[in-house]
Amino acid sequence: MQSQRIVIHEVGLRDGLQIEEQAVPTERKLEWVARLARAGLRMIQVGSFVNPQRVAQMADTDELFRRLAAAGRPPGVVYSGLVLNERGLERGFACGVDYFCMGVSASETHSRKNTGMSVAEAAGRIVAMGQAAAAAGRGVQVSVQSAFGCGYEGAVPPGRVLELVRRFVDAGLTTVSLADTAGHADPARVDALVGAVRALDERLKLTCHFHDTYGMGLANAYAAWRAGVTSFESAFGGLGGCPFTAIAAGNVCTEDLVHLLNRVGAGVDVDIAAVSGVTNDAAAFFGRALPGVIHRTGPIPYPAA
Repeated sequence: MQSQRIVIHEVGLRDGLQIEEQAVPTERKLEWVARLARAGLRMIQVGSFVNPQRVAQMADTDELFRRLAAAGRPPGVVYSGLVLNERGLERGFACGVDYFCMGVSASETHSRKNTGMSVAEAAGRIVAMGQAAAAAGRGVQVSVQSAFGCGYEGAVPPGRVLELVRRFVDAGLTTVSLADTAGHADPARVDALVGAVRALDERLKLTCHFHDTYGMGLANAYAAWRAGVTSFESAFGGLGGCPFTAIAAGNVCTEDLVHLLNRVGAGVDVDIAAVSGVTNDAAAFFGRALPGVIHRTGPIPYPAA
């Protein structure tokens, strides 16, 4: 259905690991980044610039970026980093991040738990940060978190999401992610909200980020693709979950998402077996099965019709 190339933004190293208590050594993270890049993933989120006392797993983010910069980036690969405030942005500049992700929750409760700021304060600061990063020649993606609902507040009015997206676009920030932080999306809601957002401005480059909290992650991704979305954030093995939402659950699994999109004809050029190898390594490291499916079953072994 879509003629544009699908972009998979791999967020396992950040959103996938941030909830894990068992620290992953820096060397192993670097190995996973290299293997994911070789698998054909062209956007890889390396970490977040947050207070390590709140998210200990991200304590080595600056070091990771410095090491990756020193090693040389593989052709066509972009390493992204998440920032929540001005201090995080300064740290990202200092260690060579060239693509910044930042966002505002559409839920007041989630915003305060996640950032300690109201929606209005967070939006003002994020817009200024995004403009500063863009002025410095860095890539910028801004997101609306809890865009499809909130674990604390329940339904989030679509108008609140549209207002934030309009504010981003008016500030010249046109790469926007709709994040289903609480996993409350359903295909009908996805279709309606994606359609409303895309109608705001033809310059918008829209990404979707789904969690599988209630088992609808892949269905929502399919609905988003049908509605015209060609960029998705996902995590190898289905790792992850926001530690500051009511019910934390994993991201849509990268291998499962690639398999689905290829079955419906999207033509995603990512090596599922290679990504599954990273997932299996992570499962062995954490000593438990991970929620994804295709790393255990393998893909359907015949071409899609």
